[in-house]
Amino acid sequence: MNGTIRENIKQGTKVRVVQKQDQRSGKLTEGVVEKILTNSRNHPRGIKVMLDTGIVGRVKEIL
Repeated sequence: MNGTIRENIKQGTKVRVVQKQDQRSGKLTEGVVEKILTNSRNHPRGIKVMLDTGIVGRVKEIL
């Protein structure tokens, strides 16, 4: 599934995100979506979410 489309992501979905400080390296962090922060229907760099651990990042993969 595509992490750039908001309707593909729901609370409780397991995803891999890239955090702001990891954008250059591309390091992904895995977690469960707690809150969707992007209001628009899609975003070219990925929908911004907050994971249940409090980490904020853009969705790169939906697991």
